[in-house]
Amino acid sequence: MTASKINSVLLIGGSGFLGLHLIEQFYKNDSTTKISVFDVRPLPEKLSKQFTFDPKNIEFFKGDLTSSEDVSKAIKESRAEVLVHSASPMHGGKTEIYQKVNVEGTDNALKVAKKLGIKAFVYTSSAGVIFNGQDIHNADETWPIPEVPMDSYNETKAIAEDMVLKANDPSNNFYTIALRPAGIFGPGDRQLVPGLRSVAKLGQSKFQLGDNNNLFDWTYAGNVADAHVLAAEKLLNKDAALKASGETYFITNDTPTYFWALARTVWKADGHIDKKVIVLNRPLAIFAGYLSEFFSKILNKEPGLTPFRVKIVCAYRYHNISKAKEILGYKPQVGIEEGIQKTLEWMDEGL
Repeated sequence: MTASKINSVLLIGGSGFLGLHLIEQFYKNDSTTKISVFDVRPLPEKLSKQFTFDPKNIEFFKGDLTSSEDVSKAIKESRAEVLVHSASPMHGGKTEIYQKVNVEGTDNALKVAKKLGIKAFVYTSSAGVIFNGQDIHNADETWPIPEVPMDSYNETKAIAEDMVLKANDPSNNFYTIALRPAGIFGPGDRQLVPGLRSVAKLGQSKFQLGDNNNLFDWTYAGNVADAHVLAAEKLLNKDAALKASGETYFITNDTPTYFWALARTVWKADGHIDKKVIVLNRPLAIFAGYLSEFFSKILNKEPGLTPFRVKIVCAYRYHNISKAKEILGYKPQVGIEEGIQKTLEWMDEGL
């Protein structure tokens, strides 16, 4: 089946970490596609040399995602036929901001997009919507959303995802998809890699939470962005859209690896090679997390370790992406090792 041409796309959250990779992939897919960005902050003044697009060719709209007027203006002036919504606060924030952006913002974007004739709406959800601390082995899209969410980030992501799927309306030529990427990393990351580097600088890289036998899905950001392009193309083709729309898809690198492998690769590149690793097993680490939380509250400080973080680090979390392969035609183009190398090269740029 010939891929449908994407004439114009509006990227909500396009100035962020994943957003820059979305611009890159839509540009590489078709350099004639008109790419516009809607965000609360402009595109970075300096881009990694790994990005090939020219920021001057990207139309930018600054606005509030919960404002119908702001979103309407961006859609009308960009003349977008595809809307990709990847805007979301980083993990570890307050419930109020997640509620505003992930729930209220998504609801507003859906209503305005449908009203103004957007044909394809692609939402960036999260593989974490099915996680509440339990091990996840080769999960597919039939796994249920837990009744008790792990945290407010994933809770609001799940609510938004449900809204996106319910908004799918083929009879009115409005098609939606929700993608669930897992463990995103790559150039431009301001959370995972910087977090790992700060751990090493504090001399804490010698500590390992869990036995490191748990497989985990890391996913290169460029691959995640590529999945969004494929999803958009499917939704613009009416026959393909009838099968692909109204569905969720896990997106990973399809090569689960041991959780600490990526961290140790980053630390090694920075010259932090620990001859001896001190392993805290899961029960002990969780107990330490509770102690950390307790004393942090007394001292009115942010805890360095929490039971939540321990559960994330120690759990098996890998997924089955057969559905994305079969229906979207998704195939990871950048492997884990190459992705790590690209990330390290970006780190060396000092941006």
